[in-house]
Amino acid sequence: MSWQAKKYKLDKSENFDEYMKALGCNLILRKMGNSVTPTVDLKKDGDVYTFTTSSTFKTSSFSFKIGEEFDEETLDGRKVKTICTFDGDNKLIQEQKGDKPTTIIREFTDSELNVTMTLGDIKSTRVYKSC
Repeated sequence: MSWQAKKYKLDKSENFDEYMKALGCNLILRKMGNSVTPTVDLKKDGDVYTFTTSSTFKTSSFSFKIGEEFDEETLDGRKVKTICTFDGDNKLIQEQKGDKPTTIIREFTDSELNVTMTLGDIKSTRVYKSC
């Protein structure tokens, strides 16, 4: 896979405030979320993947096996049931089930990580550059 042993840093973001608003995030959390430039890292150990998002505001990490549902606490504090699958060898699809079902699609390339987050008809895209 093209993402192995790489970290990515946020380069640009579109419609993220609207996405966080749809999730129910308050103004302070939205301001913090829009002001930080997080790095993300996906690692694999055997059949367990660990996804870590780090910023000066907060660090969050979750581990999963492909196709197995798990409990996740999101960065905004929601408790959801999540399942992750791969579409091909470079697209990770994360389905969060709960009060506000969300789909997060991460597409890995040699130089970028493109993230699309969808909640209902609200869609946000974020582009991370490898670092």
